[in-house]
Amino acid sequence: MDCATCIGCGACVAACKNGSAMLFVSSKVSQLALLPQGRPEAAKRAKAMVARMDELGFGNCTNTRACEAVCPKNETIANIARLNREFVKAKLAD
Repeated sequence: MDCATCIGCGACVAACKNGSAMLFVSSKVSQLALLPQGRPEAAKRAKAMVARMDELGFGNCTNTRACEAVCPKNETIANIARLNREFVKAKLAD
C-alpha cells in the first residue's frame, strides 16, 4: 500500500510542466482500488476524479517523472498507470 503514503502536499503538481495532478489523484484512487472495501465504488470514483481534474483544468501526464523526483513520500507513476486502468475499465463498463 505504498500509494497510501501520499500527504497531498502538491509538490508533484508544482513540479509538473503540465500542472498535472495525476500523481496525487492516482495515489488516492489506487489506495482505495487496492482495498476490498474500495472496489464497489472504484469505477464511479475513477470517473468522477478524472472528470473533476479535467473540470479544474489540470493537464495530463506526459511521463516525464518530474512528479516522482520531488515527491517526499516516493509515490511512483505506477499509480498513474493504475488510475488509467481503473478509468478505462469504468468507461468500458458504461
